[in-house]
Amino acid sequence: MEQEKQIVAVKNYTISKLGADKSGHGMDHINRVVRMARRLAIGEGVDPFLPVVAAYLHDTIDEKLVDSVDSAKAELKNYLLGQDFSAEQVATIMDVIANISFACTLDDEPLHLSPIAKIVRDADWLDAIGAIGITRAVYYGGRHRERIYDPATKPRENMSRKEYRNLADETIINHFYEKLLKLKDMLQTKTAREIAEHCQQMMYDFLNEFKAEWNAER
Repeated sequence: MEQEKQIVAVKNYTISKLGADKSGHGMDHINRVVRMARRLAIGEGVDPFLPVVAAYLHDTIDEKLVDSVDSAKAELKNYLLGQDFSAEQVATIMDVIANISFACTLDDEPLHLSPIAKIVRDADWLDAIGAIGITRAVYYGGRHRERIYDPATKPRENMSRKEYRNLADETIINHFYEKLLKLKDMLQTKTAREIAEHCQQMMYDFLNEFKAEWNAER
């Protein structure tokens, strides 16, 4: 099967899984990550085919979005093999999408990301910062009934994966300090780090303005 047809098949699979998502992980997010993965791959001198495929699929096995990660993985593997991806390509894709979540960085075992995983993770994380990241953080927090802000609730440090997933202990503003502001320094590719500089400053400007208005200083 031609690569373009495989990409269309993968996109359609993702649409079937996330086309109705209302948590900030729908096709608008997926399509932005795909475009960025292609850009980063080209910038890093990597064939964009597998980064693009993995970018389309990266949320289809996310523990936040599926009832069973193991079942989602098994279904996806079978689908990819049915679309003429080789066993080696399937293994690469599954390795990428299983290890790029921020939550994976909270596990005890160190991560060893492949060049393709670095590209897709950077593309995904760039969509979590800057203007888009601010919007998604507020949107996701509102959907999950998080408090907007509480000065008495301090950002959590050295969280476990379980603690990170406990949204009852998080506020929307604290999420910036617990995760989003950390992403820039964790990016792996030169192209992504350059893009992130402006996005990081935008988030700092937003937080400074938010707190000034919260305290009636504007």
